[in-house]
Amino acid sequence: MATDLDLRFQAVEPKPGKRLLAAEIAQYNQFGYVQPFDIFDAAEIAAIRGYFDCLMADLGDAGAYGINCYQARMAGIWDIATDARILDHVQDIIGENIICWASAILSKKPGDPRRVPWHQDAAFWQLSPARTVTVWLAIDPADAENAAMQFIPGTHDQGPITTTEEGAGSVFHKGIAGAERLGTPFTNGLKAGQISLHADMLVHGSGPNLSDRRRCGLTLRYCPPEVRIVDEDWARGVEAIIARGLDPSGHWRHHARPANDDIKKTSSPHVVGNN
Repeated sequence: MATDLDLRFQAVEPKPGKRLLAAEIAQYNQFGYVQPFDIFDAAEIAAIRGYFDCLMADLGDAGAYGINCYQARMAGIWDIATDARILDHVQDIIGENIICWASAILSKKPGDPRRVPWHQDAAFWQLSPARTVTVWLAIDPADAENAAMQFIPGTHDQGPITTTEEGAGSVFHKGIAGAERLGTPFTNGLKAGQISLHADMLVHGSGPNLSDRRRCGLTLRYCPPEVRIVDEDWARGVEAIIARGLDPSGHWRHHARPANDDIKKTSSPHVVGNN
């Protein structure tokens, strides 16, 4: 982990916003997450699900579990990332200038034995200060049975927590062992079309999907423009969207809506920040 990262949590003023109540912002400050919020209706999320199914099918084995960081390369993902209903919720936490710097379609098939170990997202990134808010959009219904994401409430303001090497059954190689000692996990149950929002230092993870139902979701990473990429090599993998407002500093290169919506007609991005 880089030593020059500011990974401290910054509380949000708990006042009514465009979408969030003062009490909901206070919950975000206290626990590091807030949910659920209705965004897409049944017809809209069915269309998104069909679109994602096609993207994953077109990539074959390479897209079976995850499709990372195509937000600036695929028109359909760009449109979701810039949807005003999502941005209204994000704005209440990070302000009116909003950068979307990463995304990931994450799909756990029925019976998938792999788990996502307990981790803090910002500890994997080269961003400072830690101000990213992750939106998790449920493409399929997510619950305890089909391995919905879990949070450890209140761990977002404890700073970096030591990680250890993970075994073969893990989606990635490092995680926080015994994270349950930090608190009782909360299962992020969501209906299809709903979102949750969580802070970038909140400890979270998910277990194996031992059900007969798929669990697919879309993560969208948003930060205010004052957040900086502190590693030039890492920066080359970021294809950002100024989703709302401005970037007065010009730090973030904006990618306009792409004309392409055929994933076979674009190369895979240099992936950063998704886990």
